Amino acid sequence: MNWRTVIYVILLASLPIVKALPRSYEDIEEKTSIGQRFSQLQKNNFKAMALVMFAQYMQGGTFGKAVKMAEDVTDLAKRCAAAAKDNPDCLKPLDKIFLDTICQEENLPSFTDCCAKKDPERNGCFLTLKNSSRGFISPFEMPNAEAACKSHSQNQHLLTGQFIYEVARRHPFLYAPTILSVAIRYDEVVKNCCRSTEDLTYNLEECFRRQAPKVVKPIKEDGLRQEHTCGILHEFGERTLKALKLAQISQRFPKADFVTVSKLVMDVANMHKDCCRGDMLDCMRDREELLHYVCTNQDILSSKIKQCCEKPLLQRSECIVNTENDDKPADLSPDVREFIEDKGICERFAQEKDTHLARFLYEYSRRHPEFSAQMLLRISKGYEDLLHECCKAGAPEDCCSRGEEELKKHIYEAKSVMKTSCEIYKEKGDYYFQNELLMSFTKKMPQLTSAELIKFTKQMTTIGSQCCHLSLDKLLPCAEENLDLVLGEICRRHLTAPINPGVCHCCSSSYALRRPCIGKLEMDEHYMPLSLTPGLFTFHEDLCTTEEEKLQHKKQEMLINLIKYKPQITQEQLTAITAAFATMREQCCRGGNPQACFAREGPELIKRSEKMLSA
Repeated sequence: MNWRTVIYVILLASLPIVKALPRSYEDIEEKTSIGQRFSQLQKNNFKAMALVMFAQYMQGGTFGKAVKMAEDVTDLAKRCAAAAKDNPDCLKPLDKIFLDTICQEENLPSFTDCCAKKDPERNGCFLTLKNSSRGFISPFEMPNAEAACKSHSQNQHLLTGQFIYEVARRHPFLYAPTILSVAIRYDEVVKNCCRSTEDLTYNLEECFRRQAPKVVKPIKEDGLRQEHTCGILHEFGERTLKALKLAQISQRFPKADFVTVSKLVMDVANMHKDCCRGDMLDCMRDREELLHYVCTNQDILSSKIKQCCEKPLLQRSECIVNTENDDKPADLSPDVREFIEDKGICERFAQEKDTHLARFLYEYSRRHPEFSAQMLLRISKGYEDLLHECCKAGAPEDCCSRGEEELKKHIYEAKSVMKTSCEIYKEKGDYYFQNELLMSFTKKMPQLTSAELIKFTKQMTTIGSQCCHLSLDKLLPCAEENLDLVLGEICRRHLTAPINPGVCHCCSSSYALRRPCIGKLEMDEHYMPLSLTPGLFTFHEDLCTTEEEKLQHKKQEMLINLIKYKPQITQEQLTAITAAFATMREQCCRGGNPQACFAREGPELIKRSEKMLSA
């Protein structure tokens, strides 16, 4: 099977080909038969997409079984395309054929209950079995360099097919063309690194290590963003997701009218519902239709997407997502006074609450590209609360005007937090800024492991390097929207293993207020500090490493344990203990026997530290 050819053809697929993908069981009248679809996609395209689908449905299955099923379905499609139009199997919807193929397979006990159901309940059952949680399958790692080169020389297409299968089963909700796009990059990495060379200094492993981010990073980033969006949908509901998309689309296309933006919001929300359920065929069809609409209506949407719409389908989607906001209309008023001063607002709010609030969010968002979408949702929530208060019987006439000051507090709070954080980042740099975050988050969430705390605060520190150099009109969207991704990951971690009641409240009560809520969390009062066991603080000669990154990691682990042992530690106490540790390390690493020195001086440092902490 020529996987590279397969992938290229799919990625460069034209509009009619992608439109051939079916939507759902309910839309049978829109579907063409499997034979017609085979003719449109052609054999290799059809087989590659089938491999992705089977790998995503049967995450615990083998590569061989997934390939066999893909080939069986492809053979059926080929027969149907050729002559067997009267065969009942040829008239079934494609998603039903996929599930029938799985259910006919032996030795798949995990699917027995689902296979006993009738469609469309059977499809829903299969979708609930998709598992994207970490640990369900070991994380994807680039194959061993020598083994990959050997496989590449023996059977290049088999190697790429195995890559597609391994990525697809680890990411059962990931957009299929994204997986195939990454497979192209993997094939290029293997081809570049496995070149024959007489250069004895050439390091094959180093080549793979250096080029691995080209492959791994898009999988992680796309997967994280998809999990994040699905997390918002599942935890806060469709109304919140639509509000978020309304703010984002209004900022991106400020010239578009409210009706057009509302249509896009509905289409995007429906697409995410299909994608988050794991209906990849529907997901792909939804996305293609959305891109087609955007690109055929450029004149009423944006002047900035012309080049994007000229790109192949997959690149088109990524390009539009990353393009800059269109310019605001020249005649757009600077404020939205009518939503505060108009005498009829209470009547409109009572008659069409959601539409009135949506119009407010649309008008406010298109005027403020310098605000993050999350802040716009907080302003919208503040406006809703204001109307609930001011539209009551007996409310003072100037209620809305006075309440406007409350809305401004949300703006001030967000700007103040980001400005202060960037000032600290610029002053301290990556390592010490991360340490500040570690102290804060270890007190807020001491139940997290050291590895988790270091990972999350490292991601937050990276946001500083990405955003703090930007101008004020770009700072807030960059900082808060990236921070929202990290907080979303923390909240999904909480769902799998609860952290504490404070985190639970912030992660479940309000999406718009999640960031300020977590920001206001203080020390977890219910946390039982760690006991001072012999293994809590250990000092070994590996502290003398000259590799700064490894040393910093060890010191951060000690910092976390220190705070978990003494959550009430003051900055003065921490500074004194840190200085004492630095002195001990310098003394022991300078001597001839660091291990013996640490064994002698380490317990003394712990005793002195205990005295400082109990003072």
